[in-house]
Amino acid sequence: MNENNNQPNFFTELKGELRQLWQTVEDEWRCLWADGRNKIRQLQGAKLDYVIIPLGGPLPERNEPPRSFIERQLPLPPPPLSMEQLNGRLQKIADAENVKGVLFVLRGLSCGLGTLQNIRQALQRLREAGKEVVVYTPYLDTRHYLVACAADRIIAPPGAHFDVLGLRLEAMFLKDALKQIGVQADVVQISPYKTAGNMFSKSNITPEQQEQMTWLLDDLFDTLTAAMADGRQQTQAEFQALLDDAPLTIQETLDAGLIDAIAYEDELAWLLAEETAESAAGAEDGEGETCSRGILTTQERGLESPTTDEKIETAEEDDKSSLGDLANCPTENKRPKASLKEWRDARGMLLEIPRRHTKKFVGVISLEGAITMGASQKPPVDLPIPLVGGVTAGEATLLSLIRRAEGMSNMAALVFHVDSPGGVALAADLIGREIERLSQKLPVVVYMGNTAASGGYYVSAYGRHIMCQSMSITGSIGVIMMRLSTQGLYQKLHVNQASVQRGQHAGLYRDPAPLTEEERQILRKSIETVYGQFKRVVAEGRDLPYDDLDPICEGRVWTGRQALERRLVDGCGDFPDAIRKAAELAELPVDDAHEISVVNLHAKTSRHRPAKPFEAAEDIIKLLTGQQMRQFSGQPLLLLPLHIEIQ
Repeated sequence: MNENNNQPNFFTELKGELRQLWQTVEDEWRCLWADGRNKIRQLQGAKLDYVIIPLGGPLPERNEPPRSFIERQLPLPPPPLSMEQLNGRLQKIADAENVKGVLFVLRGLSCGLGTLQNIRQALQRLREAGKEVVVYTPYLDTRHYLVACAADRIIAPPGAHFDVLGLRLEAMFLKDALKQIGVQADVVQISPYKTAGNMFSKSNITPEQQEQMTWLLDDLFDTLTAAMADGRQQTQAEFQALLDDAPLTIQETLDAGLIDAIAYEDELAWLLAEETAESAAGAEDGEGETCSRGILTTQERGLESPTTDEKIETAEEDDKSSLGDLANCPTENKRPKASLKEWRDARGMLLEIPRRHTKKFVGVISLEGAITMGASQKPPVDLPIPLVGGVTAGEATLLSLIRRAEGMSNMAALVFHVDSPGGVALAADLIGREIERLSQKLPVVVYMGNTAASGGYYVSAYGRHIMCQSMSITGSIGVIMMRLSTQGLYQKLHVNQASVQRGQHAGLYRDPAPLTEEERQILRKSIETVYGQFKRVVAEGRDLPYDDLDPICEGRVWTGRQALERRLVDGCGDFPDAIRKAAELAELPVDDAHEISVVNLHAKTSRHRPAKPFEAAEDIIKLLTGQQMRQFSGQPLLLLPLHIEIQ
């Protein structure tokens, strides 16, 4: 018996030793190849001034799942740049001694406040490594400018305007609209601060919702303006005064010190070039006075008006629109030009610092979207209404991923990435239970994205360490229940219903009529039970007294900074900070000679599925008729009540 029991242990240990031996050999080869590449690049004199990195879109935190062979053959759009990819590229640039800095071109950022802070932290980390960070952006609104202020220099084109107008919290109320189609939502809530159901049951904002939105907005605005003012070496009061005067013309923006230069994209190579001794001497004589104020004249650009033939020749050239091509195109002008290359061209020139990978890895599981029962889904239509449109995080998918992680012997720790406004209480409880079980076996660090509220906080509470950004949205510890009454809709449609039931409350969750007082009390009792369970999870997970929780619970929503003050989270930082914290808790080496091995765990299903004919229209019809919301009727819901709009 003992021999049989020892055999699996022997083979398991042997397998682990062979894996470590192979990784050691692989690391040695990797270091040798890196040294060889460095010597070749040094012999070639590989050197450049700035690497060009365009930033735009949502910038999801993690990479998409690898595409299958069939998906790679389809004409699918390329996956968006993720923060994982961006941080990897910036680390390589920070390591390279033959690069001066990075030129970020910001266009069309659509990410939330937490992600914007992540980008800022990535830029600050690059500056701490000794690299110059320059931002060029035609958009000077709040979202783009918050990122730009983390750079050493900000450059904008002459046609830009300073449109940093502030923040705005919006709440939508559908009661009257639903009434028009004969639908009524009966909502039972644990506290007037748990306002997620107000969207469906109220015609306008309540005093408690107004109060909650005010304290959120005040803290977010304070954090945002402090960060912008610090980036431009201004006091917060000075910056807020400029913001109140916005919009500003580009010249007013430059004069106020909000940007450093005005130029078009094709002028950046000259603007970013280091001054030669001659140009420096010319500046002392009064030449280039306009340039020192951040504006290039036609003569200072070194450009002459092209002839008609030159215009035709230029128009016929292919693929000459990138900044890298503009920086390296031949010219008779002798003014110094910076060497600008896009990432795809620059990556092969960078000197490397070879690092050894940790023998065990940190796993990453992402929970994104509304929490529901069943499998995770990404429907073809994304409607801006909680639990109705967008990505869903299915309990069955998450449980499968967490249990798979539990069985990985070479995983040292887990980072549980949560970006969710909450959802169905039962689904959140089942996921939270698996996180609790896993955290008893190995370190689980929870990283909150833009939002991890209500059910998103429930699944996070048992993490050994919880990290977020100061402008992440979290809390909302409370419960609601909702039942839709469609009696009026059926009457409008001249639909007659007949039913036969056994059991006094057989129609509790499906009765098309409004709630009776007896039914309301039944639902009230149910949510009180769930709320008590929610508080127990928070008390146990955060080591807080159960009886003292109501002032920070009862549905109240907090920023990450406010949550830190109330001990709902342990610290603020970005995803690399969470990875590093997980490695420290797992006692993995985190020195500069090692690279922490990180593995993303994805569900074994395709993210790309062809849309059925009229599928988007069907989803909208289900919304209008209440069918889409009916699946959440009669269930305890842990849901965030608001949406933040960045102006």
